[in-house]
Amino acid sequence: MVEERVQRRLAAILAADVVGYSRLMEADEEATLRTLKNHREIIDRLIDRHEGRVFSTAGDSVVAEFRSPVEAVRAAVAIQEELKARNEQLSDERKMMLRIGVNLGDIMVKGITFTAMAST
Repeated sequence: MVEERVQRRLAAILAADVVGYSRLMEADEEATLRTLKNHREIIDRLIDRHEGRVFSTAGDSVVAEFRSPVEAVRAAVAIQEELKARNEQLSDERKMMLRIGVNLGDIMVKGITFTAMAST
């Protein structure tokens, strides 16, 4: 049996999720999903604008790959700034804050998916 060779490369990974998502869903599922949908449109647009690629989402989380760590950080800052402005229109109990981290490390690529191997 021939094993498929796995490609490795350096990439910046942006990972984001909603702070207190379960609490927001418990309080009002429909409003939370509407807000999340609006926030995701902003997040996706800004990731794309900064030359990133969303490769995974689940519930309230987004994971994106960038070739440049600088662009990943710029995207994270732009997302936080635009969502802050959007949140000002919401009541305190409905504000949807994002926790965002950026990691630079070696990834293993197989098809369109990858696995992070190490971080710096």
